[in-house]
Amino acid sequence: MIPRLVARRVMVIRSLRGSTKLSSKHPIEVFAPQRSKPTLQTRHFAVRTEADSKLEELQELYATAKDEFEIACEETEKKTVYAADDRAAAQEELAKLKKAFNDAVEKSSPDVSTEIKNRVGQRIRELDRAVEAMEQAALEE
Repeated sequence: MIPRLVARRVMVIRSLRGSTKLSSKHPIEVFAPQRSKPTLQTRHFAVRTEADSKLEELQELYATAKDEFEIACEETEKKTVYAADDRAAAQEELAKLKKAFNDAVEKSSPDVSTEIKNRVGQRIRELDRAVEAMEQAALEE
């Protein structure tokens, strides 16, 4: 027997002189696929991982540190009275970012820490070098 198929009796429809009559004299066995019950399909959405939450926190800290750096650069170029305080604020935000980055790397599993290093590490190093270069330029003037 063919799996998942069910035999059904089908009545033969005959057309006689333009009229249709059902004939039960000649039943035909037909195999038709069995209809399954409708199933509820589940959707799998992305699950927030440990790395995602740590990366989001680091990205917020990075954005703040970068904003402070840009303000400090602008004030240093203009040689305003606030330039030294803005550079100190940029250094402080960078220190917070680096501490959070190191904590995230040290307190995470090897897979998560590798992902964090790969996705954020380079940007932090670049910002660190930029802040150092800004401090050096301010000292030379």
